[in-house]
Amino acid sequence: MMNNSRKTIIRVWYTAFALALCIYQVANAQFGQQIQWSADGNGIIRLEQGEIIEEAVVNPRQQVILASRADLTPVDSAAPLAVRRFALSLDRSHILINTNTKRVWRYDTRGDYWVFNRQDKTLRQLGRSLPPSSLMYAKFSPDGKQVAYVSGHNLYVENVSGSTITPLTQDGTDRIIHGTFDWAYEEEFGCRDGFRWSPDGKKIAFWTIDARTIRNFLMINNTDSAYSYTIPVEYPKVGEAPSGAAIAVVDVASGRTVKMDIPGDPVQHYLPRMEWAANSDELIIQQLNRKQQESNLYLADAANGRCTRIYQESDEAWIDVKGRWNNDDPSGWEWIADGKAFIWVSEKDGWRHLYRIDRQGREQLITPGDYDVIAITRIDEANGYIYFSASPGNATQQYLYRVKLAGGPPDRITPEGQDGTHHYTISPNGKLALHQYSSHAAISRGHVISLPDHRTLAEGHYHELPPDERRAEFFSVTTADGVEMDGWMVKPKAFDPTKKYPVVFYVYGEPAGQTVSDTYGVGTNRLYKGDMAADGYLYISVENRGTPAPKGRAWRKAIYKNIGILNIRDQAMAAKEILKWPFVDSSRVAVWGWSGGGSSTLNLLFQYPEIYQTGIAVAAVGNQLMYDNIYQERYMGVPQEDPAPFVQGSPVTHARNLRGQLLYIHGTGDDNVHYQNAELLLNELIKHNKQFSFMPYPNRSHAINEGEGTTEHLSTLYTNFLKQHCPPGGR
Repeated sequence: MMNNSRKTIIRVWYTAFALALCIYQVANAQFGQQIQWSADGNGIIRLEQGEIIEEAVVNPRQQVILASRADLTPVDSAAPLAVRRFALSLDRSHILINTNTKRVWRYDTRGDYWVFNRQDKTLRQLGRSLPPSSLMYAKFSPDGKQVAYVSGHNLYVENVSGSTITPLTQDGTDRIIHGTFDWAYEEEFGCRDGFRWSPDGKKIAFWTIDARTIRNFLMINNTDSAYSYTIPVEYPKVGEAPSGAAIAVVDVASGRTVKMDIPGDPVQHYLPRMEWAANSDELIIQQLNRKQQESNLYLADAANGRCTRIYQESDEAWIDVKGRWNNDDPSGWEWIADGKAFIWVSEKDGWRHLYRIDRQGREQLITPGDYDVIAITRIDEANGYIYFSASPGNATQQYLYRVKLAGGPPDRITPEGQDGTHHYTISPNGKLALHQYSSHAAISRGHVISLPDHRTLAEGHYHELPPDERRAEFFSVTTADGVEMDGWMVKPKAFDPTKKYPVVFYVYGEPAGQTVSDTYGVGTNRLYKGDMAADGYLYISVENRGTPAPKGRAWRKAIYKNIGILNIRDQAMAAKEILKWPFVDSSRVAVWGWSGGGSSTLNLLFQYPEIYQTGIAVAAVGNQLMYDNIYQERYMGVPQEDPAPFVQGSPVTHARNLRGQLLYIHGTGDDNVHYQNAELLLNELIKHNKQFSFMPYPNRSHAINEGEGTTEHLSTLYTNFLKQHCPPGGR
C-alpha cells in the first residue's frame, strides 16, 4: 500500500509535469492542445489518461471529470477516441474533440471532429458525409449551438444538436482556398486557421486565397511504386507574384456573402491578420504590400465591405507580423477600453515596443526605452497592466515584466538571481501563472505562482546540474568590424588548457532563428552519436547580426539584402577571433547547420576556405532564387529590382572556392527547401571538379525524420564524417 503523503508527492509531481507540458503546448498553440483555463481562472482543463478533467492549479486534488473514457467512446466502438485536441463551448455544455489527425505540411491540422454533450452524454461525429480526416479548425459558435469547419477548401457550418451540414462556400478547389491558406502563407506568416465567428454568432469572416496563377513544384517519388510519380506542391518562388488574397463575410442563416473592398492590387499584397473589431459589425485587417515594407490597418464594414484605413507604418527593411512575437500564431487582436483601442507592436523607434492605438489611429507609446519587448504574455486590463517578456541586459535570456497600460517604465516580476529563460502562462484573471524556468545549468517546470508578487503557490519539478556537468559557458567576442557577438562554448570534458582542440561551429544565422540562448540543453548536438565533449571537441555557436535576438531593430535588420553576405562575414570574423584562443586548433575547424544554417555552412566553407576545413550542410538553400517569395522577398527585396544580393548571397555563386571536406545532405521529398537546391549545387561543384560527399534521403521532408532507420542513419553519417575529417581530441 502507498501512504497518502507518498501519493500526494507523486500527484504533485505529475501535475507539475502536466503543467509544464501545457506551457510547452501553448507555445505551439495552433498545433498542440491549447491551454484551457477554468471560468474563474483558478484551474486548468486538460487531458489525463484519456479523460478530460478540470483541476485546480494550486490544489491538484480538487478535480472534476468533464468527460470520462466511457463518455468519449462511440457507441459502435470498444475504445475511446484518441483525443488530439479539445475545446469547450463557452457555457461548458459541449466539448469539441479532434481525433484521427493527419499532417498538412508541418502539422496535423486535418482530422475528424466529434461533439460530446455533457448534459445528455451523447457523442456525435461532425461532417459524417465528408471524407474521413478532412475537417480543419472546427470551432463552436459563441452560443455553442453550431460548429464551423473547413473541408476540401470549403467552409461549412453544422448544428450541434442535429446532422444538418450547410456549405457556406462551394467553389473551393486546390487553387481556390476558403477558410485556410496556401503553403507560403502557412510557412511564412503562420496563417493556418482562416475563419472567425462574429461575436454574435450570426456571421463568419474568412480568407480566400486564389492560387490559380501559382505554378506547381513537382517532387518525384521513385520508391513507392514500379513507376515513379510526381507530387505537386503549389509553391510561389521568389520573384513570382503572390497568390491573390481576399476577405469576405458570410451570413450563416442566409448564406449572403460580402467581400471586403480592400484597396490596392489583391495580388501584390498580403493579408496576414484579420479579426472582428470588438463588435459584430466591423473587421480589422492588416495589409502588407508585397515587399512587406508598408503596413496598413483597415476597419472594414461587414455589411457593405467598405474599408477605412486607420493606421499606417513603413520600414526601409521589412515589417514583422504578430506571429514573430506570438509563437508563430498570428491570431487574435489585443483590444482594450471596450473596443475603443488596441495594443500594437512596432519597431518604429528602433526597438520593439508596445503602443496604444485608438480607432482613429492615434497612438501612444507604452514601453519607452532602449530594450525590446520579446512577447506579450497577458493584458490584465482589470488591474491596468500589460505583462510581457524582455531581457534588457542580456539578449540570451528572458524575464517577465509588467507595465501600466498608461505607459511608463516597466517593473521586473521575475525575481533576481534566476538567470536564464523564463516562460509564463498567465490566467485570465491575472492572478496566477504557470511558470517554467530554464538555463544552461538548471530546468524548473510546472510551478504555480501568484502575481504580481511571484510567490510560489505550488512547487513543480526542479533539476539543477552539478557544476561539473554544466555543458555550456557563455562568452562574447568582438570582431575586427567592431561587432560584439554572443556565443556559447562546450569544452571537452578532460579539458587541458595546454592542448589544442578541434572546434565545431553550429550555425543558423538567418532571421528565422536564434542559436545562442541561455536554456536547458544548449550546447547539445542531437546529430552527434555519442558525447562530443567526452570525445574531445570544442562545440561553439555565435550569434550574428540579423538573427531575432532582442538587440534592437538595427541588429535584426542589418541583414536586409544581406543574407549570405553580412551574416557570413560576421560568423567568419568571430571565428577568426576564436581561433586566436590558445586551446583552439586552427587546423581542425568544422561548421554545420540545417536549413538556413545549411546555407550558412556552405557559404562559410566556400567564402572563407582559409578558416573552415570541414562542413556538414543539411537541407540548405543553395540558390536563393529557388526559395519562396514571402520569406526571400521580405529579407532580400524583389529580385527583378535588384538581383545582385541574391546572386552574391547564394552558395552556388561561391562553390568553385571549395577547398575542404563537404558533406551535403538533403531529403528528396522536401516541400520547403526543394531538393532542386541540392542538384543545382551539385552541378556547380561538378563543373569545377570539386570533390565532396553527398547523401540524398528518398522522399524525406525538410525534417529528414520519416522512414525506418532514418534518424539513426543520419546521426551515424554525420558523426563518422566529422570524426574522419575533423578528428577529435587534444594535441
